[in-house]
Amino acid sequence: MPVYTLPDLPYDYSALAPVISPEIIELHHDKHHAAYVKGANDTLEQLAEARDKETWGAINGLEKNLAFHLSGHILHSIYWQNMTGPKDGGGEPLAQDGVGELADAITESFGSFARFKAQLSKAAATTQGSGWGVLAYEPLSGRLIVEQVYDHQGNVGQGSTPILVFDAWEHAFYLQYRNQKVDFIEAMWQVVNWQDVARRYEAAKSRADVLLLAP
Repeated sequence: MPVYTLPDLPYDYSALAPVISPEIIELHHDKHHAAYVKGANDTLEQLAEARDKETWGAINGLEKNLAFHLSGHILHSIYWQNMTGPKDGGGEPLAQDGVGELADAITESFGSFARFKAQLSKAAATTQGSGWGVLAYEPLSGRLIVEQVYDHQGNVGQGSTPILVFDAWEHAFYLQYRNQKVDFIEAMWQVVNWQDVARRYEAAKSRADVLLLAP
């Protein structure tokens, strides 16, 4: 039985237009994300077979594959929820919209929303090769940090929780934006679902103590 399943989109393929075209959403979700789900499940089966047969010659590759596909599945699952239609999304998180704690945390961690936006945009746009720009909650300091995620899993602080993710892989934008990744990243700010990001921030804070449990 598969351990991981492809989540349904929370909107139809055209909901994020004109920022992201229906064609990109369909291919990205139904093909690329689905491939990561299948890859994670297939790798778990291969690891189970290795345990049963006690054959460990491929363990390094299998562990790397699991991290790659599972992290791809997790990040994409967040990505779809992080976005909403341009009429409802974008702008800046404000207290009157019910996301005041998130807005305060961004200001405290980065100095201002503008400085945070600049850092996340630059991190996403300059990730070498394929990767993501990520806003994450770091539990040891209780601060928000920006991370550059190479592929799906590299260059991140252990224990940090992604709450806003920008997909900077070419399959996320190339059909519409061609090689203009910077334009895509700038357009992404129009569809950020700050309500979702705020919920993820609160959830991350609520379980932050798991890394700090006393013996």
